[in-house]
Amino acid sequence: MILTISTTARPATDLGYLLHKHPDRVQEFTQSCGVARVFYPEANENRCTVALLLDVDATRLARSSGRSADYALGQYVNDRPYAVSSLLSVALADVFRTARAGRCTLQPELAATPIPLEISLPALPCSGGPELAEQLFTPMGWTVEARPVRLDDAFPEWGDSRYVRLTLRGDIRLADALNHLYVLLPVLDDAKHYWVASDEVDKLIRAGGSWLAEHPERTLITRRYLRHQTALTRSAFERLAELGDDVAEQLEPPVDEEPGNDTVAAAPPLNVIRREAVLGALGELDARTVIDLGCGSGQLVSALLDDARFTEIAAADVSTRALSIAARRLQLDRMPERRRERLQLFQAALTYTDSRFAGYDAAVLMEVIEHIDPPRLTALEQVIFVTARPGHVIVTTPNSEYNVRYPDLVGMRHRDHRFEWSRAEFRSWAGNVCQVHGYTADFRPVGDDDPEVGPPTQMAVFTRAGGAHD
Repeated sequence: MILTISTTARPATDLGYLLHKHPDRVQEFTQSCGVARVFYPEANENRCTVALLLDVDATRLARSSGRSADYALGQYVNDRPYAVSSLLSVALADVFRTARAGRCTLQPELAATPIPLEISLPALPCSGGPELAEQLFTPMGWTVEARPVRLDDAFPEWGDSRYVRLTLRGDIRLADALNHLYVLLPVLDDAKHYWVASDEVDKLIRAGGSWLAEHPERTLITRRYLRHQTALTRSAFERLAELGDDVAEQLEPPVDEEPGNDTVAAAPPLNVIRREAVLGALGELDARTVIDLGCGSGQLVSALLDDARFTEIAAADVSTRALSIAARRLQLDRMPERRRERLQLFQAALTYTDSRFAGYDAAVLMEVIEHIDPPRLTALEQVIFVTARPGHVIVTTPNSEYNVRYPDLVGMRHRDHRFEWSRAEFRSWAGNVCQVHGYTADFRPVGDDDPEVGPPTQMAVFTRAGGAHD
């Protein structure tokens, strides 16, 4: 089976630096199923193409599966040597490990920059047809060309096979492109050649953490990637729900009904509980004008717009991509005029003074501060509590003590978190803010308040000393 990746970014041969594979050499990598080879069919300043060719040894693959030699002839005669599958996904992860991480010592700026890419997969099993390939890759910025492969060109009346010829084109960061392939190739095939254990959840979160939470087909992707194993899927949904408010309610898996019980209800996911807690606090404070700082994909903004009590709503985020997603979620281009007049959506960094932050009854930082480098927190405090200085500030952040309740969690809850605080650390930070900037703080648990480790999310409601309307 073969995969090719081409670029026209000049000089195109810089692709070799990004992949850490020299264009002048053929390199071989031993795999459990055979041998992977990397070579360059073309390499010049205008266009460079790298090929990953996986030569599958069907006998070795059958022996490594642990089945008896006479289990089935299908172990030895199948499409695995010729059709893209999880075998290629595993080889890609091994061969391009450093490139997938986005590391390139010689060309660090290029590694962080989207470049024009064309990816070709001539024979890809696709359980769902060309339409599914488009549904999975298009949301990540790819232009998708998926053509069904006929069973036999000599007999067109036989129709199409389950394979597609897939070509992807787009300006995408190479590391992101490799991670898209790593996750989605076995998803399209809806099969894996190896036993799926709990470490697959970690692999999925690492490879898909930056895009999976926002993908419209995230539920299908998660379940197929984990081979429909309910326990692993539920664990993955829990982990994804911790990425922040950008994760939709649909990520929560359905609860299996118990025999004789037709009314088993699913517990709401943490991101929903968190959002409701913030809305409840705003209602208690009698806030009428609210700014959502670090608004992400706009779920809180949508809820604020649905509540007539909030007469003026602003939303800011440093990520233009997040704002684009928010605009689509809110249907900004089709929003009724009266609703649109209540909303201001803009790009801004929370560590730099911005006059647009000022003048609101309340500001919300929901799952935001943990994404800021600790040395920059002082700048954020100055911007929010000194310059903008709203009557109230609502801050939520993960409680690191609760992480032990996630059995498959390794490290922090999201790879972009710069820190995660215990309850004592959060109270210490908030207390210092109050002392220095003239606020008081009310601390509240969000989610089940575990008697040993506390709640999964912690919230502080700051109120300006001397009165919120001063």
